[in-house]
Amino acid sequence: MTPPPSTIVPPVVSLAVRVLTLICLFISIIILTTNTKTFEFTDYSSYKIKFNDYEAYKYLLATTVIGLVYTLLQTVLSVLQVASGNRLGGDIRFHIDFFADKIISTLLATGAAASFGMTLELKENFDDYEMHTFKNKSNAAASLCLIAFVFGAISSTISAYSLPKRA
Repeated sequence: MTPPPSTIVPPVVSLAVRVLTLICLFISIIILTTNTKTFEFTDYSSYKIKFNDYEAYKYLLATTVIGLVYTLLQTVLSVLQVASGNRLGGDIRFHIDFFADKIISTLLATGAAASFGMTLELKENFDDYEMHTFKNKSNAAASLCLIAFVFGAISSTISAYSLPKRA
């Protein structure tokens, strides 16, 4: 009698979800770190607002970088699994993937939520036209992080399907 398959979902699907997560996180970091707005005053002075002037955007960057590093590692492991047909790390990696995917997904969701909240607060306090580009870029970065969270949740579900087969 042959043993049951190691996963219900093919490894290529898991790899595709991880690559999509990686792309969303990478673009989110680029948008967030380039988000600045310079105000010019009539006395020829200026003031530059950057994303790191706000704690919520710093938190978004931190969670996105952590998610990017984790997803990059998992993507490399998934590529190796698809190429060789063997899962590196053995049975213990199923448990690590299961819990780490949940932790990273939660971090990404909280980073996006904090950023959305900060942007809403900026909208209430600075509802002038000049701040729209800054707020829109912040929302774009948070939205991509939220999309990455959805892909992370899908990856977590894939890990959950793989887990019972090994327990």
